[in-house]
Amino acid sequence: MAGEGEKKPVLEMVQADGADEGCVTFVLHDEDHTLGNSLRYMIMKTADVEFCGYTITHPSESKINFRVQTRGGLPATEPLRRGLNELNDVCQHVLNTFQVSLFVHLAHLSPASF
Repeated sequence: MAGEGEKKPVLEMVQADGADEGCVTFVLHDEDHTLGNSLRYMIMKTADVEFCGYTITHPSESKINFRVQTRGGLPATEPLRRGLNELNDVCQHVLNTFQVSLFVHLAHLSPASF
């Protein structure tokens, strides 16, 4: 357990001793299906990924176990990093599109409607 003032890590990597780097379980703290399902989708688009899935450990805990298994000796950290970056790009695009649409909508409102 984290002591007073210590921050718990957001991401932990769980790997059996002597296990292949291409088969890793990541523990993501303070996350749920929102990130889990979106990230799984982004990672599964990668051709070198053989398996990607996640589980919620328990409804009262806010963490997920996220498993990535790759082919061809690719370390599992690479698809995870790429998936997080791509998901961030998609979220940024959605936010930018929303902000532009909101600005255009507000610009078309007449001052009398305020």
